[in-house]
Amino acid sequence: IIVREEMKMIKMMMLMAMMMGVAMGDIIDKTCKQTPDYTLCVSLLRSDPRSSSADVVGLGLILVDKIKALGTETLGQINVAYKTKPMLKRALDECNGRYKTIVDVDVNTAIVAIKGNPKFAEGAIVDASVEASVCERGFPKGQSPVTGLTQRMDKICDVTRAIVRMLL
Repeated sequence: IIVREEMKMIKMMMLMAMMMGVAMGDIIDKTCKQTPDYTLCVSLLRSDPRSSSADVVGLGLILVDKIKALGTETLGQINVAYKTKPMLKRALDECNGRYKTIVDVDVNTAIVAIKGNPKFAEGAIVDASVEASVCERGFPKGQSPVTGLTQRMDKICDVTRAIVRMLL
């Protein structure tokens, strides 16, 4: 009898866990449908285990973390390019400063603002996208070593901005 009761309890707990997973999946799906790139949004959020229990604020914070990670990755690529493309030093210096602004200023501003006044978060996200675009335009045509990363930054910022706007 005890085993039967324990089995019922385990089945009930599993059912509840599955229902919670569906409910959390719904918030990701519902939120991402309101962004300019549903597929990217879902991919970014589902790749982070925190999204399974996040509200819209939490989803926004996860995406800001993705911006930070991509900015950090881009800074790494810029450092590699200093060695492989020394003739682009001036443009790389410019990009280095712009991506440091994204990682150190825009990301931190967005995190604080999402938790407080999301309007300022939107401004920080827009600035991150602008900084990345200005970096890209600083290279002679076709010579940027960070084009793919810059394009990805722009897309992630667009999705993040759409989610931040839901908080306004």
